[in-house]
Amino acid sequence: MGRHQTTEFEIARDELMSHIHRCGVLKADRDQQVEWMKDTADYLIDRFPTLSDQQIKELVVIGERFCMPAIPHGKEHTALTAEEDKTPAAAA
Repeated sequence: MGRHQTTEFEIARDELMSHIHRCGVLKADRDQQVEWMKDTADYLIDRFPTLSDQQIKELVVIGERFCMPAIPHGKEHTALTAEEDKTPAAAA
């Protein structure tokens, strides 16, 4: 079994994920995330000039989906607080 050759797309994807984690965009509001992703797409185009327009669009979709998970990020969104959110205000 041969070694897997890492593609430029995979390197760009990994770099995008690293940027997302480091820059705090996960805590930004949706408009700020969209603007950040546009700026980051421009950076990726410059950084990885051999990627196609379709690959850049795919990276943007991957990044946007990661920034908007089905279960919100952060310590305020845990199993314990999820149960609190379901508690009717009258019962409190």
